[in-house]
Amino acid sequence: MSGPLEGITVLDMSRVLAGPWAGQLLADLGARVIKIEHPQRGDDTRGWGPPWLSEDLEAGSDDPERVAAYFLCANRGKQSLAVDIASQKGQALIRQLATGVDIVLENFKVGGLAKYGLDYASLHELNSRLIGCSITGFGQDGPYAHRAGYDFMIQAMGGLMSIGGEPDGMPMKTGVAITDVTTGLYATIGVLAALHERERTGLGRHVDVALLDVQVAALANQSLNVLVSGQSPRRHGNAHPNIVPYQAFACADGHLVLTVGNDSQFARLANLFGHPGWAADPAYATNEARVGNRDQLVPLIRAIFLTRTRDDWLAELEARGIPAGPINTISEVFDDPQVRHRGMQCTLKRGALDVPQVSNPLRFDGQHATSDVAPPRLGQDSDAILAEMGLSANDIARLKREGVVR
Repeated sequence: MSGPLEGITVLDMSRVLAGPWAGQLLADLGARVIKIEHPQRGDDTRGWGPPWLSEDLEAGSDDPERVAAYFLCANRGKQSLAVDIASQKGQALIRQLATGVDIVLENFKVGGLAKYGLDYASLHELNSRLIGCSITGFGQDGPYAHRAGYDFMIQAMGGLMSIGGEPDGMPMKTGVAITDVTTGLYATIGVLAALHERERTGLGRHVDVALLDVQVAALANQSLNVLVSGQSPRRHGNAHPNIVPYQAFACADGHLVLTVGNDSQFARLANLFGHPGWAADPAYATNEARVGNRDQLVPLIRAIFLTRTRDDWLAELEARGIPAGPINTISEVFDDPQVRHRGMQCTLKRGALDVPQVSNPLRFDGQHATSDVAPPRLGQDSDAILAEMGLSANDIARLKREGVVR
């Protein structure tokens, strides 16, 4: 099945996670994505292991290679062209490619590509329809524009860590580089908007996406809590600043998460607990009251949950339409009946090698928008792409000998 972006070509000059995440999403949607990698080391994340997926498991492979699982999470559906952009010949190849593509993604430091003549302004002169997307830590301007940006640091600077962790503990980052992931999503949205606009104007434009900007924007209700009240929130651990009861609770043999989202759900919870009067008590009847009296209510709920096993409580809560769920390990996530039914785990073939993947959550007419092309080996498509650009076999062999391509 063809994807919505069939016929669109992307030059992905990004590394690590935020940019590659956007590139993978565009590939899943049907775009052709050509990933530019350093001829010797490739994308940094190829070496960010263990764990590793080893190419020597592939029967008959004469060039064994191992690749980190980290790389495999963000590079499905792409072709790998290994080019040294620090060389003049490599720069010439990128400029030639840029004349025939629709989108270029990059996450170099501000000015990093200009010294090679590969920045968006230079490439746009060669291709006025080109859409560029630059992903940086702090954006193309401002007092921090020159700094490198990493997800962990941005979670700290952008306020996310200040609201994560137990009230009396150290501020905590999330277990996933979530700012990188959300930045990749915002980058994709920006690129698609520019692509739509180009249909009307015939011209491409430059999209500037900064990790810090994205993290500030993604604070959502927490940022408005501050802007409305004038007070920074305290950490609530696994509790919610605006809803009660909406947090994790210990049971006799494990933990569950209870997410009571309205007063009728709370009334059903009160009945289940044998305290129907809670629903009429002015201290607990409304969410506003429960938030104001959480220090009295939560210990009562906590004590009740400790009297039975997790699965017993989950069955009772499910029967009464009270939202709750187990705290699964990631292994348990992939064994969950709903996750399995939705096909969120899949396997792609690369020769005889099985490459595990997590499916794209978007569905079009019931079908997953997930590329069926496994993440590439370093430089695996260099010959084919260069030949398509008009280079002869001798030209390609010479560039390989000179270390310009792999």
